[in-house]
This record gives sequence, structure tokens and C-alpha cells, in this order.
Amino acid sequence: MNDEISPEIAALLAQSAGRPSSLPSIDSFDDFPSPDQDNLSNSAPAPDIDLSVKTFAPIVDFFSRTPNPVFNDPAYYKTALSGENDSAQKLHNILSKYLTCQDPKDRTVYRQQLVTIYWELVKSIAPKMASPSALAPKKMLLRFGVVLSTLFTPEYKDVFSSVFLHNESGEPVYYIDEWFRDIACGRVSLSATDEARPVRKSGGAGGNDEASRLMQLQSKNNGKLQNAENMISAKESERLLIESDLRAKIDQLCDHAPIPSLPNHKCCLTDIQRRSLNEINDRLKSLLKVDKELSLYISEYNDAKGIADSLQLKLENAPAEAEVNTSDLLVEVDTVRQMAKMTVGRQGNHFPLFTKEFFHCTPRQTGFRENVIDMLAWVESLDPGAFCRVHKNHQNRIIPYVVLVPTYGDTGFCWEPFDRYNRVTSRGRIVVPMYPRNLQIAILMAVADLRWQVAKEKASYYWMEEGLTGQYYQWFSSQKLKGDLKDYFINDYILWMTKESEGVQRLEKDVRGIFWRHIPFAQEVKDKLKTRSLVYQELYQRDINRSMSDGY
Repeated sequence: MNDEISPEIAALLAQSAGRPSSLPSIDSFDDFPSPDQDNLSNSAPAPDIDLSVKTFAPIVDFFSRTPNPVFNDPAYYKTALSGENDSAQKLHNILSKYLTCQDPKDRTVYRQQLVTIYWELVKSIAPKMASPSALAPKKMLLRFGVVLSTLFTPEYKDVFSSVFLHNESGEPVYYIDEWFRDIACGRVSLSATDEARPVRKSGGAGGNDEASRLMQLQSKNNGKLQNAENMISAKESERLLIESDLRAKIDQLCDHAPIPSLPNHKCCLTDIQRRSLNEINDRLKSLLKVDKELSLYISEYNDAKGIADSLQLKLENAPAEAEVNTSDLLVEVDTVRQMAKMTVGRQGNHFPLFTKEFFHCTPRQTGFRENVIDMLAWVESLDPGAFCRVHKNHQNRIIPYVVLVPTYGDTGFCWEPFDRYNRVTSRGRIVVPMYPRNLQIAILMAVADLRWQVAKEKASYYWMEEGLTGQYYQWFSSQKLKGDLKDYFINDYILWMTKESEGVQRLEKDVRGIFWRHIPFAQEVKDKLKTRSLVYQELYQRDINRSMSDGY
């Protein structure tokens, strides 16, 4: 491969960057030495689920004060494409033609070819993400779609250079390079697909199959372990309240006033104190009931802990994998490509490379990790149950994996509501495009889709009759509406969060009632809304009536 980049292309790229040409000539895409600015190797995976955490930590700094020099590296382009398969040379050739082409029809053809070649290149680069020494330009190519840093404007380059490289928050929000890294290292399981995975033949991969089976069992058991510990905490809190109330009633029972005629002696029990005896007896029964339930959950936890220790021991003794399971990772690359298509839609812009021609986001409206976390925190401040799943009448707050895909799409969505092996405490998966017209709307679409799918799975066969999905379906049917039911729900959820939360009435009356009941705002938002309109005041009063009748 001795195809040097032409002077015309170099001049064009230099002009687009607003500086003299510094793009190196491409003699061949052989292995290229690792640049010193690769600071990404220490990036750590998101921690395990902690059910005791109730809110997002506020984002203090959205951009780093220490710029990342990778985009100023004159060898960025060559480093990004070096050491890859034939797709690197193909992409170089087609990109050269695309950038110099004047005919709109030919340019469209080259654009379409770039989409296919780009994803072939991704398949070549993705397995390298598992290595701590993976090159920074290759990571930036996957993370932001930046193949040529000269396609930045100076302002855009400054913004992207100031993005935090590492996951400072610890939240499960992933750039694509990090996602492939954790998939390759086995920290995250493959995303679910409609197609059955091929069964491997027995032989050399037997050890890997056994390790995979053990990891599936471990994932399922972890749900039981986490839920048991969560229920132990809940029952301990319930016991503490009962004991506190019981202690107060006993103190009240043992408090006797002096007899007026016999100052040295105390009065008998008052009528109130006699009545409290029955209340104390009820509290004692409640205490015994809670203690029995606590004992069961402790036993359940100990059983799950024993299984967890046994599985961990077997995993430690299992044969170590000699290399990354490339076939599984390539399956995930195909899945991520499908995710990218879905964020864009059939009629959208599928161009996979970052270029100032199509990028029009402000820094705070770009799908960088810190911006997305801040937006998710805003969603949760209005809709506290957005990321909660109910198990045994107890809410578990479980933030889903958020996969940030570098596309020019506008659609966020839920890929799966939870892991099929652990429906109790596993993370779901939502996908967010990084360069949308409106980041807030894209994230609301993803959260709405997650809420719909979780509610539908909870109702199971009765999803058209019970709960959120059942009531919304019945309203939809009564209105004789045409179109996709979930799309209607997602659009209504966006109005619920952006308009109704501010007291601007945009939903149908029945839909507003369904959402108020099943997707309730935070209490402070409800308290504000009840003063805005009689509509919300009536809904607020229904809450009070339900709570008084124990029907809530």
C-alpha cells in the first residue's frame, strides 16, 4: 500500500482546519509507535450496582482544564489507521475521493461506501480496546468518529480536547471504545439480539464455554444476593421504626402522675394508657412479623452468599482465556452498528465520520458523558421512579447502561430493560446519539422507552390490561388512534416531562391522569403544580384520597 495522499486533499484538509498542511504522507498503514499522549489506559469500568445510592452525584466540572493533546498530533490520521486490515486502506482511498469530489451524485455514492468501510474498520480496531496499551487515536476514532482531526474547526477541536477522558463519576455511561473494552474483558455481557448465538463445538473452547456458563449463573445469583441484602436493610429500617414507636409507648405507659391526696404515691393507669396496651400488643405482633421476615431474608442472603463464593472459586480455578473472545466482540460490533442505525432512522444521516459539515451541537448539548449524566439527574429529579424496578413491593434504583453512539441521529431508545438472567437487579441498556439536534429530547425518548418496556415486562401477559401499559393501551384503543402505540407513549412522556412538569397542559385529560398515577412527579413538583391549576389540584386530592383508603 504505497498510495500517498494527494497534495489537493492535503490542501483541502489544511484549508478546512484553517492552518498550514501538517497531514503526514501515507506510505503504508503498518504498525505505528504508541504516542506519549495515550492517557486512557487507566480508565476503570463502572462499579457494581449499589442499591443504597438514591441520586446522581452532581456534576461539578463538565470539561477538563487540561486539554487532551491527541487531536494536535500530526500523526493522528496515520496512527488511527495503522496496523489494521484492508479496510484502513479502503477507507483512506474512498475518503480521499469523497473530500475532493465535486459531483453531488458521486459524492453520495462515496458517502454510502464510507458507511460500510467504516464499520469494517471498527471490527478491526475494537478487539484492540481490551489492551491497556491501545493507541489514543484509535480510541478517539471509535469514541467520537474522528478519523481526521483536520475536519474539526479550531473551536470544535478545543471542545473535544477538553472532554474528560476517564469516567470520573463512576456511573455506567459508556463511550463506544469503553463499551468494547468491557465487553472484550468480560465485565459486561453481550447485548441481547433476536438471533440465537451459535453453539460452539466442544474442544479448545470448552473452558471458555464453562466460564461463560458460570458467569451467567453468577449474574443470576448476584441479583438474589443484592436483593436479599436490600430487603434486609429495608426490614431493619422497618424494625427500627417499630421499636422506636414501641419504646415511646412504653415510656408513656410507665409515666404516672402523683396522687393528689397521697403525694408519695402514683396514680393508676389512665384511659389513654389502658388503650395503649392494645396498641403495644399490636406493635409487638408487628415486631415478631418483621423479625420473622428478617430471619428469612438473612437465610436467603446466606444461601446466595454461599453460592456466590462457590461460583467465584470455580471461576478462579477455570482455565484462563488465552485471548479476547474476538467472535463475541464482533457480534457486539454488529449490534452497536444496529444501534447506530436506530438512532438515525431510515431517512437520517448515516455518515459515520465526525465532520464540521454535519456537526452543529453546542458544547453542553453534545452527548458527552458529563452532559448525559447531568440530563439523567434532571430526569430523575422530576420522575423519581424513572430508573426504579419494584421487587417484593420494594423499589430498587438501578441505573441502566448508557451507550453513547457517535451518530448524527435524534432518537434515543432502550435496547433491553434488564439482563435476561437477572431480572431483579441487573442493569438495562439505553442508547443515546452523541450529536443530536436536541440532547434532552433524545435522552427523554430513551428513558420513556425504558419505562415502557419495564412496565410491559412487569405486567407480562396482562400488559394490555394492567398497570401503566394496560391503562394507556385502553385509552389508545378507546380513541381509535392509528400508529405505533409505544411511539405515542414516548411523545406523551416528553410532553409530560417538558410541559406538564411546568404546569403547561398539553396532554389529554385521561393520559394526564394515567401518568400522574403511574409516572408520578417528585413530591415537590406535585406541591408546586397543585397551586397552578384546578386540574392538578384535583389530581393531588386523588392522591390524598387513595392514601387514606390504603388503595395507593
